[in-house]
Amino acid sequence: MKDEYLCNLMGYVTKRDPNEPEFLQAVHEVLESLEPVAERRVDLVEAGVFDRIVEPERVISFRVSWVDDAGKVHVNRGYRVQFNSAIGPYKGGLRLHPSVNLSIIKFLGFEQIFKNSLTTLPLGGGKGGADFDPKGKSEGEIMRFCQSFMTELSKHIGQFLDIPAGDIGVGHREIGFMYGQYKRLNNEFTGVLTGKGISYGGSLARPEATGFGLCYFTLKMLESIGKGFQGQTVIVSGSGNVAINACLKASQLGGKVVAMSDSGGYIYDPGGINLDIVKQIKEVERGRISDYVNHINSATYHTGCDGIWSVPCQIALPCATQNELNLESAKILVKNGVVAVAEGANMPACPDAIEYFLQNRVLFGPGKAANAGGVTVSALEMSQNSMRLSWSFEEVDQKLEGIMANIYKASSNAAMEYGKPGNLVAGANIAGFLKVAEAMKAQGISY
Repeated sequence: MKDEYLCNLMGYVTKRDPNEPEFLQAVHEVLESLEPVAERRVDLVEAGVFDRIVEPERVISFRVSWVDDAGKVHVNRGYRVQFNSAIGPYKGGLRLHPSVNLSIIKFLGFEQIFKNSLTTLPLGGGKGGADFDPKGKSEGEIMRFCQSFMTELSKHIGQFLDIPAGDIGVGHREIGFMYGQYKRLNNEFTGVLTGKGISYGGSLARPEATGFGLCYFTLKMLESIGKGFQGQTVIVSGSGNVAINACLKASQLGGKVVAMSDSGGYIYDPGGINLDIVKQIKEVERGRISDYVNHINSATYHTGCDGIWSVPCQIALPCATQNELNLESAKILVKNGVVAVAEGANMPACPDAIEYFLQNRVLFGPGKAANAGGVTVSALEMSQNSMRLSWSFEEVDQKLEGIMANIYKASSNAAMEYGKPGNLVAGANIAGFLKVAEAMKAQGISY
């Protein structure tokens, strides 16, 4: 970063939040991309927009006490970071995972500002969660945790204030428990959560949205160089909801997915991943990806999830977790002929890996653009709730595809306009920032 003003701002954020590495990484990446904006838009500098956008409007931290099946009391820590509401109510998922801390929630909330802005829908940025691990817990234990969590969270959310959704560890089951508790406490049936079950206000295509949207964005990148998914070898890290649906859509578009992973390791199936078996293992049996080789003789399992990047492919879709794809893995992918990399997870590629991809002319789709499909359909769910109607799967999917195409176009155009053609990382940051920045400036210093 060369701009003196932004360097000083980054130094101030680092001094203020020295123990928040994920948040600092996210801020640095965004500010670095915004250097040409700071140079050209002195009015935004003078209005303090850059200084304000890196500080959340509100940070909520609370105790979550719950009782396990044996009657033992447990205490977890819950969070909701309401980062920016300049263009709409706070919107962002809830993550339940033992790694959750304030740094991770702030990084996710900060990224959400720009991701939501890119959708062109009226959504602010926020994120929340708790350091609770649903794995190994009974249905009753998860229900009691979710009810306790929502008892406190309900004081800070609402359909016109903050509309949470799911994230890692929070699917239909957890959203259902939380929604039931919110309804019990507030005595109203309202669209305060998204990712709900179809029977009580959810949207068709919501479970598929992030994975499908990722592939729609990747397709637009590929089309810019006259290519597509047809006949391409694809690897997808992770094996959760996003990865499964990215695998499904990539296959529908003509690609062959040959590798998937979880935290223990990865599977390689040269004949193409049998997604029905993966779904049975992960969604029904709640097993490990290693179980796949018990069903497919031609498949092999390898310990160490980062080894998946050594599998030769033309398209790589990291869909697991932050910083899973480092510089060494990026070099292997480039050596093996990768053409496009798009982030299905939030910040899965390390900064030096991203830089290496860009230097080697690999198409790279940043998460705030490429994985915006989930929040897009969440917003469409909000619209359906407000209008008291529901759209067909095909209608929602068509809207999703159109919005992802527009996100690609906006990111590509912004990169070109600000002197960074082809750099979708910079383009997505700039396009997402400018909409929020104009709203913040228009609304005065209170925002």
